[in-house]
Amino acid sequence: MGLVTRPARRADDAAADAELVRRLQAGDRGAVDDFYERFRRPAFALARRVLADDVLAEDVLQDVFLAVWKDPGAFDTARGSVASWLLAMVHHKAVDAVRREESHRRRQTRAEDDLRMSEPVARRDVEDEAAERVVSERVRSALQSLPAPQREALTLAYYGGYTQREVAALTGTPLGTVKTRMLAGMRRLKETLGGAVGSLAVEGGAR
Repeated sequence: MGLVTRPARRADDAAADAELVRRLQAGDRGAVDDFYERFRRPAFALARRVLADDVLAEDVLQDVFLAVWKDPGAFDTARGSVASWLLAMVHHKAVDAVRREESHRRRQTRAEDDLRMSEPVARRDVEDEAAERVVSERVRSALQSLPAPQREALTLAYYGGYTQREVAALTGTPLGTVKTRMLAGMRRLKETLGGAVGSLAVEGGAR
């Protein structure tokens, strides 16, 4: 058997294509369907080869045939056949679609990378904040169980940030008494809270 060659495009094919374009330019609605049927397969094959994606290839075909329907006068017989004109449009739009897809993938990849980099930090921040809230609630509840003088001294030190000397001045209590009350209160809080009382001890220390 000999080699099977693709049949050459006949002159009457080119004439029929030109007639289709003339019908489109004249506003013949039936010419739209005829034009689509005539070029759909080669146009899709070209778009599919460039894009390697059936859905994107169909989108390109829709854009191309819509452009032809809207402006059939864009075809110029001096620049070649209708087929070469149409397939050049398909190739151009398919390449544009490839570039858009690549750009979209790059942006998506960067966004995913940024999210992966920031997610552990964000998670730690949320977890730390939640832990601080839990400790704060536990400290507040434990303070309520103390005798009023001890609670007053420790509350001023813990929430107000005052030194023992300043607490003594604010409450009109001797400094030694304030120290005793805070020490006794701290011991009771330590029994109740354990390690959670550490920050309170630092802020309420002798100053």
